[in-house]
Amino acid sequence: MSAAAAPAARPWLRWLWLSGLVVVLDFATKQAILASFRPGEQLPVLPFFSLVLAFNPGAAFSFLADHSGWQRWLFAGIAVAASGVIVWLLRRGGNALYCAGLALILGGAVGNLWDRLTIGEVVDFLLFHWRGWSYPAFNVADSAITVGAAALIVDSFRHPGAPAKEG
Repeated sequence: MSAAAAPAARPWLRWLWLSGLVVVLDFATKQAILASFRPGEQLPVLPFFSLVLAFNPGAAFSFLADHSGWQRWLFAGIAVAASGVIVWLLRRGGNALYCAGLALILGGAVGNLWDRLTIGEVVDFLLFHWRGWSYPAFNVADSAITVGAAALIVDSFRHPGAPAKEG
């Protein structure tokens, strides 16, 4: 097989650039926040949005954050397993929306996994709030996971499975 034919033989590899971009953007933004903020410090940007340095040892919405630390390894294991499944699904192929959704989720999973492995918790810094209400802080990786999941949901409605057969 010639070197020119190799990329065409593995079209799923082209989606890894999107995952890589998410990882790089996530890492760069977290490093900028870590260098500029003290834990809990907020910088109002808009009346409903602030930058803040927060750490989350749990999962989404601080799920299991108040436990003794075992959850770090549980969520790291889940991220590794999910990443393996996502790469397998990307290798199987699909339309652009499906593959983009998977690639975004993969990048987000790897971005947050890096935090768990290196500092033991995830760095969050995007905070939306309004009149005393506040959404839990999140980051670029979380955003990519959310957008990727939304893409997979939209794609599932665009390509519904075959109707169930009556037996």
